[in-house]
Amino acid sequence: MKNLVKVALAYQAKGMSVLPLLNKRPLIKFADKPALTADEIKELWKKYPTANIALKTDKFFVVDIDRHENGADGFSSFEQLPGELFPETLSQTTKHGGKQLFYLKRTDMALRQMIGWQPGIDIKAHPNNYVVVAPSEGYSWENKHPIVEAPLELVRTINQARITRGRTDRISEDLNLTRERNSTTDLLETIAVGLGDQGQRNKTLAALCGALFFRSVKPRLAYKLVNMANANSEDPLPQREVDRTFESILTREMQNGGG
Repeated sequence: MKNLVKVALAYQAKGMSVLPLLNKRPLIKFADKPALTADEIKELWKKYPTANIALKTDKFFVVDIDRHENGADGFSSFEQLPGELFPETLSQTTKHGGKQLFYLKRTDMALRQMIGWQPGIDIKAHPNNYVVVAPSEGYSWENKHPIVEAPLELVRTINQARITRGRTDRISEDLNLTRERNSTTDLLETIAVGLGDQGQRNKTLAALCGALFFRSVKPRLAYKLVNMANANSEDPLPQREVDRTFESILTREMQNGGG
């Protein structure tokens, strides 16, 4: 595979926060750390010459459109959204046939990450999240447009969806659900609404990891679910804390024989 160090340096020169990847896994710890310098990038790609490139979503966010195994078709969802929400901007095709639109974050309105904004469409915006970018293996730019600032109405629409999603109590009352709640109910609702109050987030995260492993959820899928729960939190934990807690509970489960 071609050494991408020159491309990585070009991204860094444009003010992007560059990360080296093996497949989709970062080769360095990066959460809450400053962007790599040009010299650091050169040393890392000398050590990992076949590394792919990712960019942290600290200055921009991504509208991630995909078709999922559960039947959610992001392309169909995207066609139903108002076209004026999405001005022309830099975009790429992903390894598995998805599409990603890149928009600069606004300074006058905050935007938080939102997994499942629309069926098959995620908003990747957490400062400690990242996206793989072209010319990493399987990725290619669709155009050479500059990354434009997100329209105010797009940010408002995404934020409004988050508010609506949080109204689970009222929706449950409207439906008059009468079946008995159980531990799986609590598990699913934690993933949907997040990890709760700031003082309880780590404890809730650990309990969520344990509950998923208890139900024999595969580690790679459990990791996705705990990150969804964190992303859906009002005040998400730093990625390094999520990773540390997940690894700790996974190690404990392995030592206990998974049972």
